[in-house]
Amino acid sequence: MFLLFDSWSSVFAQQLPLFTQYRDYHSIINPATINHDYPLYEYNASVGASYRHQWAKKENSPQTQMIRGEYIFTGANTVGLLAGGYLINDQTGPTGLSGAYGRIAGILTDDPYWGGFSLGLTFGLVQYRVKGTEIEFLDEGEVLSNSDYYQIHPDVGFGLYYYKAMDKGFFKDDIFYTGVSIPQTLGFDLTFTDDNGEFYIHRIQHYYALIGLYKNISELNYFEPSIWFKYTPNAPINIDLNLRYLFTRGRGYFARPFFWLGTGYSFNQSIHLEVGFFLNDLFDDSHIKIGYGYDYGFNTYGPFFGNTHELNLSLSFER
Repeated sequence: MFLLFDSWSSVFAQQLPLFTQYRDYHSIINPATINHDYPLYEYNASVGASYRHQWAKKENSPQTQMIRGEYIFTGANTVGLLAGGYLINDQTGPTGLSGAYGRIAGILTDDPYWGGFSLGLTFGLVQYRVKGTEIEFLDEGEVLSNSDYYQIHPDVGFGLYYYKAMDKGFFKDDIFYTGVSIPQTLGFDLTFTDDNGEFYIHRIQHYYALIGLYKNISELNYFEPSIWFKYTPNAPINIDLNLRYLFTRGRGYFARPFFWLGTGYSFNQSIHLEVGFFLNDLFDDSHIKIGYGYDYGFNTYGPFFGNTHELNLSLSFER
């Protein structure tokens, strides 16, 4: 996204948040996504909260907070149903947004536990804000405006998703998934006008594609390779390559997920590490996941903005 003033100068700002542990943000990235805790553990309800601080050494760097939830209506039907929503707040220097979204998806399937094809939508309202007093020009002390600006607009996201629990051959007990999405389908210009002139926020679509596999090793131990493709017009395609390993403890009926380790590489010249733990004993038929992600940029040119930290907490359960 960028701010364009009547003098044709511009200020660029992050438009959609990035994610390190993006597999735990699937419902934000793609509204048609089925939470993986359902085909893995039969937990059809989930709630979670997240915090991300990007480029931590840079003043006024992006910070994002989210609360989300979803529920899968189980049963052997031709069309299943998923419902949920999320709240998001994102601030990058003088620009920010806050939004509230509902989410609904239809799942074409005989049994959603074993797989299906889904189509999903998000719909909500987003408040965009600009602090004019914090946007400075090259001349010291010259600011855009003495006012703060706010606008509220509707927002819609669209996605397609396919997942399948394999039951034979080399991929027996594995889970394959893939999806494409446009999480902010509406592209438009937000115009702000006051006595100092006119400027606007140009909002563009983002196009995402995701593919991955839960490869069963033994008893609920899984490798999870995945690839996340990201594209915006007039910018190069960015690709995240990631690998996560999920450990369990116990055997047979008593086997429970315990913790995971992950690593990855992004074509934007950064690597990431992640670690997470499961708390399985607090409630029956549920688990709590606590995940931490860390990004390190290693580009050899341009400024160094600092590392990124991400914390994710979720509760999944059967209802």
